[in-house]
Amino acid sequence: MPVSRRGLLAGTAVAGAALAVPGTASAASPSSGAQFGDTLSDKILPNDARYQDLVLRGTNRRFVGTPQYARVIRSTADAVAAVQDAVRNGKRIAVRGGGHCFEDFVDSSDIEVLLDMSTFDAVTWDQQYRAFSIGAGATLETVYKDLFYGWGLTVPGGGCLGVGVGGHFSGGGYGPLSRKFGSVVDHLYGVEIVVVDAHGRARSVVATRDNAYRDLWWAHTGGGGGNFGVVTRYLMRSAGASGRAPAESLPKAPAALRATVLAYDWKTTTQAGFTRILRNWFDFFEQHNTADSPYATLYAPFILAHTTAGGFLLSTQLDANVPNSAGLMDTFNAAMMAGVPDPKPRLIDQGVGPFLNLTMQRSIADTPNAQRGKYKAGYLRKGYSDAQIQAIHRGLNDSKYKGPGSSLLLVPYGGKVNTVPSNATASAQRNVMAKMVLAAGWDAAGEDKMHLDWLRKMYEEIYKDTGGAPVPNAVNAGSYINYPDADLADPAHNKSGVPWHDLYYLGNYPRLQQVKAKWDPRNVFKHKLSIEPR
Repeated sequence: MPVSRRGLLAGTAVAGAALAVPGTASAASPSSGAQFGDTLSDKILPNDARYQDLVLRGTNRRFVGTPQYARVIRSTADAVAAVQDAVRNGKRIAVRGGGHCFEDFVDSSDIEVLLDMSTFDAVTWDQQYRAFSIGAGATLETVYKDLFYGWGLTVPGGGCLGVGVGGHFSGGGYGPLSRKFGSVVDHLYGVEIVVVDAHGRARSVVATRDNAYRDLWWAHTGGGGGNFGVVTRYLMRSAGASGRAPAESLPKAPAALRATVLAYDWKTTTQAGFTRILRNWFDFFEQHNTADSPYATLYAPFILAHTTAGGFLLSTQLDANVPNSAGLMDTFNAAMMAGVPDPKPRLIDQGVGPFLNLTMQRSIADTPNAQRGKYKAGYLRKGYSDAQIQAIHRGLNDSKYKGPGSSLLLVPYGGKVNTVPSNATASAQRNVMAKMVLAAGWDAAGEDKMHLDWLRKMYEEIYKDTGGAPVPNAVNAGSYINYPDADLADPAHNKSGVPWHDLYYLGNYPRLQQVKAKWDPRNVFKHKLSIEPR
């Protein structure tokens, strides 16, 4: 089965780039990042050689923006000046970090000014705030390498190396280490952000979990990107850490990882066998979903590709240094194969490897050949019913649909995440065990309807009993704002009667609206699923 970024996380792609050790980091100033002076950066117009590269940085080719101009932001002062200039001239602003937004929040036809953060990517230790300063243009690959090589640390971020921290962190952020260390926002100490007041004046503020702007900090612990202003950098220090020394301020990275793959063949998988396969996975993570579980470091995303891909994969990793890691992995794989009819899936033992090297191998590398795509998601409090599993099986075996780049991904979650109260951060889903991501990827614009129809039908059938949306109940817990789906705001697709913002934010939405009204009273920063001022 091919593995690549196609269809979201369609496998365990191998990152081909060499791992370069960065230089020694130094203390950061409040406007850390690439420094080119305090003058306003250039307006990059459509006739500029840089323009097309900047507008094509998005990874979903269904949307390509045509802003009047772009600016590459060099510093916090530059961001303030760029925002002020756009506001003064009544221009609609969008901000791009890594470029992985799944909807057209950045590449909408009504966006007039694009602020590109990609060069603002320094990872340093900020002595003033006793926290790591991460420029909003940094990608996860940059963050992982700099934190690990510099201090032996990490953050529990995602498995796509090219994802930018700009949206990933503010939307909650999660990844292979979240069951052990919680969500990324559980390690967010503060944000430096450019905001616009009621008089149209732009300025930068630093909001932390313990200063006078705590409400603005809280809004960035899961409120999502593009809502309150232009984040220029994130300050990272774990909750409860003093910041006395950098090495004590974020989670210690594992020394090594143990990894296996179970490879399943669609040709030999019956509907009954498929139901048992998924039930095994759901049962295991329901039973091992506490922060102190010996399986807290186990990460086993199930990549359920469409039948035209030939097969599907269960890709598993575990901290190799936890007690009896080999036995734990064997027990897990045995549990996954229990009761599954012959022939059993093929077990591929990938052995033990150093943490960062194996993380790079198992992550999804970016490709310049971006596709068209559509994505839908949901949180799970417990496993799907047999009827829902059968709906997944029907969708993935739809013979009229040809989508080898399309898949349904089940991702383990919970553990340490669930130890935080739902209102302590804007990320409200704190009693969950997994996430689901349904993705379609394709190349030709003429195929849009076929892929969108397939995806929407399958999602609607999975959530048939709740109006076509993951309405919170004993099984569902809404959805994840970093997997935005504009369909949830459309009554033609979301027939549940539950508004999109309640699916993403549960009971935290009114508080987010208050923060929005206070810090962005002119609603300068908005998109299809942006928070409405209260």
